[in-house]
Amino acid sequence: MPRKLKTYVTSVGFFEQAVAAPSMKAALEAWGAGANLFQQGFAKETDDPSIVAATMARPGVVLKRAVGSKGAFAENAALPKTLPTERTPEKVHVKQKAKVAKGSRLATEKVVSLAEARAAKQAAAAFEKEQARRERESAREEAARAKERERRTEAIRKAEGALEQARKRHDEAMAEIAQDREALDRRAQKEKNRWDAEKEKLEAALRKAEG
Repeated sequence: MPRKLKTYVTSVGFFEQAVAAPSMKAALEAWGAGANLFQQGFAKETDDPSIVAATMARPGVVLKRAVGSKGAFAENAALPKTLPTERTPEKVHVKQKAKVAKGSRLATEKVVSLAEARAAKQAAAAFEKEQARRERESAREEAARAKERERRTEAIRKAEGALEQARKRHDEAMAEIAQDREALDRRAQKEKNRWDAEKEKLEAALRKAEG
């Protein structure tokens, strides 16, 4: 049975973000947060009717609006026209904790009608559908990355094979050249020995003729 959805909000950079999710953990996953923003006081549950309505209409989809804006949340939001004054994490932490406590009291006191319960169930089912879509998309992307890694590995294997074959041909050519060089060296030494002997003989004959 799908779990009842709640609306959570946080601030990231120039935007406020809101999402309808069954739990804080699911909200953090939808935001792609690497830390527990709720524990740090940078995220909270909200019962603001306009925000709840927007997120429940698109459960599981992260909606945004410019920081400091009172406009509607949307999947694609424009940057703020003016940058908000930066607040220290301590002040943000205290104020947001107070808002979370107030929201919790209001949520506890609120009586959910039968129609609202039915709408919440439908929104929860829609959230699960959106989550499944994200998981399928992630699986397709991972399959594409795996295919690309396989293609790259095969290309590297072929390139390494071609390089090894070229190195082998080079080594064989160099070995043949070395053999030819040794043969030439032997011929050169043989010719030198012959010439030394002939030269010595002729020089001896010349000295004899001169003397």
